[in-house]
Amino acid sequence: MWKPRKEEEQPKPATPNVSTPYIPVPPKEVRPVENLNRSEVAHIGKSVVIKGELSGSEDLYLDGEVEGTIELQKNALTIGPNGRIRAHVNARDVIIHGKVDGNIRGTDKVELKRTAVLVGDIQTQRITIEDGAYFKGAIDIQREAKKESPSYTAAAAPAGVGVGALAEKK
Repeated sequence: MWKPRKEEEQPKPATPNVSTPYIPVPPKEVRPVENLNRSEVAHIGKSVVIKGELSGSEDLYLDGEVEGTIELQKNALTIGPNGRIRAHVNARDVIIHGKVDGNIRGTDKVELKRTAVLVGDIQTQRITIEDGAYFKGAIDIQREAKKESPSYTAAAAPAGVGVGALAEKK
């Protein structure tokens, strides 16, 4: 007579002895997109309103409202599409997407993007104005500051020697 075997005695189906090889995956480096080639960038959101003087020593992305002055002499300023500025601006680079009412001084460059609205004068070495940007004001293109060779002046001349005598020595 046939007897059923206990569960443990029943043969298990043969499984192939295949193991997946271990392939190490290097961890991915995660960096914010905005900071790939920049150091620090401060961000002022669109709901922030500032009245007075705004200054700093890092790049700034400004999407809110500012009334007064903005001083970022050695850093870049980006005015976002929601930015509303009624201020005089002094920065190394100025990129405008929003609205500005005031004079801009960009020691290196100024960029007006297609959504920019600027009423005020620009003083810079390089400028870019995209098609569609609105600009009303004057542009003063500055030359790069060249290192000048020392020259003799009356104040710098040694005592008893006239400026004419120094000029003859040259």
